[in-house]
Amino acid sequence: MQTIEAGGLRVAYAEHGPAEGWPVLLLHGFPYDIHAYDAVAPILARAGARVIVPYLRGYGPTRFLDAATPRSGQQAALADDLRALLAALQLGPAILAGHDWGGRAACITAALWPSLVAGLVSQNGYNIQDISSSLSPAAPEAELRHWYQYYLHGERGARGLAQNRRDFCRLLWRLWSPPWRFTEADFEATATSFDNPDFVAVVLHSYRHRFGLVAGDPALEGIERQLAAQPAIGVPAITLDGAKDGVMMPGGTAQHARHFTGPHAHRVIAGAGHNLPQEKPADFAAAILDVRNGRL
Repeated sequence: MQTIEAGGLRVAYAEHGPAEGWPVLLLHGFPYDIHAYDAVAPILARAGARVIVPYLRGYGPTRFLDAATPRSGQQAALADDLRALLAALQLGPAILAGHDWGGRAACITAALWPSLVAGLVSQNGYNIQDISSSLSPAAPEAELRHWYQYYLHGERGARGLAQNRRDFCRLLWRLWSPPWRFTEADFEATATSFDNPDFVAVVLHSYRHRFGLVAGDPALEGIERQLAAQPAIGVPAITLDGAKDGVMMPGGTAQHARHFTGPHAHRVIAGAGHNLPQEKPADFAAAILDVRNGRL
């Protein structure tokens, strides 16, 4: 494990492959950590990639440098962290690949700072939140799938996450990836990341800010204003969905194609849920290699 100071964080990350290899960052989501990529990273390293797998803010050994920094989980914070990490590592244009929160950070970086990005792989399509429309109701089944978000809006949910973080996150793993038969050892390898002292605060802020229930970090308002325009993504991109994703409605992100103005392909992975890199690592790695080699 290595660490580097980037923006307001001391980011912990794993690295695989040759130092001179083509750069790729693998970005985890909630409630996962870098172990989601344990089987993806070696495939890419064997193909000559320099693979960086960072812990996001609020997870694992990553820490804030300043106690006064807002423990924001808003989308602009995740993207600004990624931009700072790319600058600190001095990688040059990199392929960004992520799921859930990590996919959101990757999409935003590709949209706003495309010179930093050689290509994109994003599970669940165009992952940039449209906060202005967040109070418009979705179909009832979609609302049911997002019960956990509404639970975290109140103080009962805040206490529940703080007191029961492992049980809460284990339940989400089960609900979001019905076909995946993960073991308790698989879960526990990741669950230690939820012991980060900022985990609860960052998660609560994320699920409240996206509904306009709390203010964001004032330092990030400029980024949020740009995201409100739902900027297009012009870099080469492959978007992925798990056919058995327990969060997203089936086929729901195929319509995101209008947000991609560069070369773009969308794939649905059979038998997979919401944690594609850990459930179907060969498919996830193949998408990255196809972006790298222009097979879209």
